[in-house]
Amino acid sequence: MATSIPCLVAGLTRNRAGHSIILRSSTFSTAAAAETLQEQVLVTRSNADEQDSGPNSSQHATRVSSVPPLLSSATELVDGLLDRTAKLVDMDASNNIAFSGGVDSSLAAALVHQVFASNSKLIVGTNNSSSESKSGNVRAVLGLSPAVPEEQVDIARQVAAQIGIELLEIETDEGKDPTYVANAGKACLACKTHLYSALEAVAEAAMTSASASSTGGNGPPRRVILFNGTNADDTRDPTRLGLVAASNFRVESPLLHTTKADVRRAAKHLGLPNHDYAAAPCLRSRLAFGVEATKRHLQAVGEAERRVRAALELDPTTNLRVRMLARNQAMVELDQHVLIDTDAENLLDREGFETVFQELGFASYGVRAFKSGAMAAVAK
Repeated sequence: MATSIPCLVAGLTRNRAGHSIILRSSTFSTAAAAETLQEQVLVTRSNADEQDSGPNSSQHATRVSSVPPLLSSATELVDGLLDRTAKLVDMDASNNIAFSGGVDSSLAAALVHQVFASNSKLIVGTNNSSSESKSGNVRAVLGLSPAVPEEQVDIARQVAAQIGIELLEIETDEGKDPTYVANAGKACLACKTHLYSALEAVAEAAMTSASASSTGGNGPPRRVILFNGTNADDTRDPTRLGLVAASNFRVESPLLHTTKADVRRAAKHLGLPNHDYAAAPCLRSRLAFGVEATKRHLQAVGEAERRVRAALELDPTTNLRVRMLARNQAMVELDQHVLIDTDAENLLDREGFETVFQELGFASYGVRAFKSGAMAAVAK
């Protein structure tokens, strides 16, 4: 019988800074999804050679030839990631993944969940005494704020349900932090500090509650481990001050030595639906250096992107940004091929987007080719 794993009951707790954190509970049916993901990992290990010798083997060989020779197949790639993850997961700990629904954190969540579930089965199969079972748990935690668009929340819920992992949604309060709002080069550090503080506080509150209600047995988890989806490419980007916050909180990443290309390859191998989705950083990243990260500004760029994507009929694999520049100027950024194929600038003009942007509080708008990190800046 399929079972559901409920999240923490909605309530109120506080992080280490004393700020309130609102919890929202989400419950997903997990048995079928978890079993499917486990089968994908196990089955592909045994039939990879058979697949490579099929009718499309020559095409497959051409595709693989462009991949660095360190990992010759997606199966070996996933095996290696599972081995690394197994060294990070603690069966007696509360294992919490900072989850956004992006491909990086989705793969991290899938790996941590898979390792924990597999080890749990091994423990049940080898121990006759329930007192020897482990006391830990695993969950994905999604931070909610005006910087997270509704569409991304929906994707996160869908991916978590497919993985079969418990999903906890919490409201974060970086919007009250002057450093974050100023957006003068350290907003990402401030934001991630609030996020990891909230994750830590929620996990510790759950452990305290479990300890108070425990009447024996295995008791609550003994410690908290935080995970994220930081990959090897991220570590080479000097503008990612969120990595400083991750270091401060000793956050682990199963993907630390894995390139973005291999992250997508592994995610596809595990059947994650967002394996080829365009990157979806928070809406604060749309704001030019010095443009304040207020709720009004964040909602304006979010709604603008929503309307542009609908007008151009873009799917989630296409890059789209609406940047808020100085003096309330909007800049729509699209993949180069979309600019050409859809004649985007003229289409938006015909659809009356000058009025649309004005209604959203922008003075004017332009259109140009997408460039990742166009708004990135670090305070000296």
